[in-house]
Amino acid sequence: MFASIEQTIAQLRDQRYLCDRKLATVAFLALHMRKPILIEGPAGVGKTELAKVVAAALGRTLIRLQCYGGLDEARALYEWEYGKQLLYTQILRDKISRLFEGVSDLHAAVEQLHLHEDVFFSEHFIVRRPILQAISSPDPVVLLIDELDRAEEQFEAFLLEVLSDFQVTVPEIGTVKAATIPYVIITSNNTRDLSDALKRRCLHLFIGYPDQQRELEIVRMKIPALQETLAAQVVAVIRRLRALDLRKAPSISETLDWAQALVLLNADALTPALLEETLHLLIKYERDTQQVNEQLPWIIESLQAQSQPTAAPPVAEIPLRPPLHPAEPDANHLEQRRQEHTARYFTSYRGRTDGRTGDS
Repeated sequence: MFASIEQTIAQLRDQRYLCDRKLATVAFLALHMRKPILIEGPAGVGKTELAKVVAAALGRTLIRLQCYGGLDEARALYEWEYGKQLLYTQILRDKISRLFEGVSDLHAAVEQLHLHEDVFFSEHFIVRRPILQAISSPDPVVLLIDELDRAEEQFEAFLLEVLSDFQVTVPEIGTVKAATIPYVIITSNNTRDLSDALKRRCLHLFIGYPDQQRELEIVRMKIPALQETLAAQVVAVIRRLRALDLRKAPSISETLDWAQALVLLNADALTPALLEETLHLLIKYERDTQQVNEQLPWIIESLQAQSQPTAAPPVAEIPLRPPLHPAEPDANHLEQRRQEHTARYFTSYRGRTDGRTGDS
């Protein structure tokens, strides 16, 4: 139970998740206000991990719905087992026949069947998917709706009923209301804008890349076997890589993977050779690889600056800026300059009288 902001920070830290007061405040309010959290930010910064540690800190079961293109209500809410229903009907056909013994009128037969239709339209034939699992759970749970921006807008509209009233409508059995209100966390990687109606129902939180000191604390906590000097070098290199215009900048999860790899390689310090050998763990696209190779001398400079771990973080961090390359010459501009130069040269020649030079 999150009793206060400070206790929320402490409980999440006990689950090895470092957070600031802004994040802890949203986590605390979501529990007591019973409102979902919409977390946006780049991939790999700890959005999904937050749902996992909140579930562990509160002692709740985590139910996860992974969104993707083409996701619909059937896969998110429930599926009806028609095969099982048909099998039950075949097995019970003798019993069904006895219901109509002595019934000669068609209307009376329909009325008799209506009395027992709940047997064939019941929860026995429903396969619960994540949302219905969370709604119908007798115990409080944490419902993670991960990467909602990958799903279509129609599915996003379907969620509005769930997030507003914490109930869902199943045509075969009616409306199912939540026995206990789930703790809902929705994540988005910002690949598309989510609707205002959805955002209005949620507490909003943006998680970006941490500052240098915060990321260093995360690395030390998650990878305790990493040497102090090496940890500082890892974070310094990651920050310079993020300063480049990469298609996929290294996330916190990739920082931790790289740090773990360096531990497995028995590295005590990050050398230029080791950096080049392991950069493929961080760079995911060929275009990014070319850009990183061009800026490699500037990236390697950070290894010298972090040869000794700093005792305290700087008061204010200076934004990193990679050195600028000279602009590529414009072919049209060069041709225009050449023509202007040629015209000035020949028009200033003393022997020129009719556009020609010399005595011809």
